[in-house]
Amino acid sequence: MALTRGLASSLCLSVFLFSFTFLFWGTSVQGNPNYRDALAKSILFFQGQRSGRLPGGQEMSWRFSSGLSDGSFANVDLSGGYYDAGDNVKFNFPMAFTTTMLSWATLEYGRKMGPEVGNARAAIRWATDYLLKCATATPGRLYVGVGDPNTDHKCWERPEDMDTARSVYWVSSSSPGSDVAGEMAAALAAASMVFRKADPKYARLLLRTAKNVMQFAMQYRGAYSDSLGSAVCPFYCSYSGYKDELLWGATWLLRATHDVSYFNFIQSLGANDATDLFSWDNKYAGARVLLSRNALVENDKAFERFRQQAEDFICHILPNSPSSSTQYTQGGLMYKLGESNLQYVTSITFLLTTYGKYMSASRHTFNCESLYVTANTLKALAKKQVIYILGENPLKMSYMVGYGPYYPKRIHHRGSSIPSVSTHPQSFGCDGGFQPFFYTANPNPNVLTGAIVGGPNQNDGYPDDRTDYSHSEPATYINAAIVGPLAYFAGSHTN
Repeated sequence: MALTRGLASSLCLSVFLFSFTFLFWGTSVQGNPNYRDALAKSILFFQGQRSGRLPGGQEMSWRFSSGLSDGSFANVDLSGGYYDAGDNVKFNFPMAFTTTMLSWATLEYGRKMGPEVGNARAAIRWATDYLLKCATATPGRLYVGVGDPNTDHKCWERPEDMDTARSVYWVSSSSPGSDVAGEMAAALAAASMVFRKADPKYARLLLRTAKNVMQFAMQYRGAYSDSLGSAVCPFYCSYSGYKDELLWGATWLLRATHDVSYFNFIQSLGANDATDLFSWDNKYAGARVLLSRNALVENDKAFERFRQQAEDFICHILPNSPSSSTQYTQGGLMYKLGESNLQYVTSITFLLTTYGKYMSASRHTFNCESLYVTANTLKALAKKQVIYILGENPLKMSYMVGYGPYYPKRIHHRGSSIPSVSTHPQSFGCDGGFQPFFYTANPNPNVLTGAIVGGPNQNDGYPDDRTDYSHSEPATYINAAIVGPLAYFAGSHTN
């Protein structure tokens, strides 16, 4: 999430919020989630995050064009792409991860998406059109962000009103960024497979650019956090280093090209770090699950090491595993970290359904010491996480905005919380949104349909307080990771 540091302390809403939180205890929701509805809304959400000139078919009608001059500070066109969360900054590191996960979901579960597959491709293309500009606008530069986050986070204004500096950031041979470059290469490579049949010319452009960006990532080693400093930290520092992005990018290029040189590069990395996370920052588990497909589905023994690593990761996740290092709330939600916990839940849930899919295809099982693990073991845990997010939880509250009878109404999101240009054409300015709209107990005037917020705390509680960004802020990468599991369960059930 783009952390809104520097904002004034929260308005005292404790009495109201306490009452609001406990209103939902004992309130029932439908026991059988409508996965297709949730899937459609999870993809629609991305329209609310769009930057650039919005198309005529924009369904999220309270949003309007913004950031049209992005890139002008560097004399290039960097309009388009997505705002990462509740702010008005474009960070390529999480945006590229979002794009990779949307592409992976479409590749694995596109046949289960039904009519939503076209909307998924449109969401991917909105990002890749922008990422292509970033990769090709200036020889020797890879643009990796637009907007000064430190200035932006001191404002509470609609994206349509932005009056802060739209600074442009890039990496180069002298200021490397192997992590952000590796992730952008992964996104372009994964997306190239999504468009291989739908738009072959575009797919070739994506793959050609992915190869060039990956070459840059491999040749000029370094963390983009070191090169860009406060422009990306503490917001999206590369805490896990850049080796995982090199592994991730090479893994997607290998999948897209079958070029053995990428496999040789993967072997040379010697990336054996154990992990129990998967996120926009740490890609080890995702790369290993993807590489395991070759071992399980293709029966290629050269990939056995990655299968074992993937299963070690899963053994750290399963609640009954002797080697589990994952906490669960009383209500059954996976609980990893206090800030935006649902980002880890959705990302790990994607890996559970996908590895379970590979296990089913190969009739594979394994053991976490004394625990016998089948494909259904993984799918059952994944389903538990999905239905929790959709309302099967102690508060009986959906954490997806606009889904179900009860959902967060005061999300930490500038555009959602301030009246739309259509109802209030006058600009609010940098500070204009704080007093009337940020510090209020009133619900947001605009519904950001499909947005999944940071989620409940470790006690299954949720205050619905927009000043509490660690729980109430939505983010593109939270949503991107749940699209696959929602498609899987939508395709497996009749709603």
